[in-house]
Amino acid sequence: MRNHIRELRKSAKLSQEELAKRCRVSRQTINAIENDKYDPTLQLAFDIAAVLGTTVNELFINDSSHTKG
Repeated sequence: MRNHIRELRKSAKLSQEELAKRCRVSRQTINAIENDKYDPTLQLAFDIAAVLGTTVNELFINDSSHTKG
């Protein structure tokens, strides 16, 4: 699953450290999420979306190659 967190964070002029503080996680956690090395919990996804003024649906892109049918 890919995400737009880095772009949205930079647009909001927030450092990884500041986003991490507002979401009550470490900077390393934000870094890992931005680099697609860690999928956040649902609660953390909602927290990040709230801080960045967006929705969880706007933050993440499902790379699943599964198609219905």
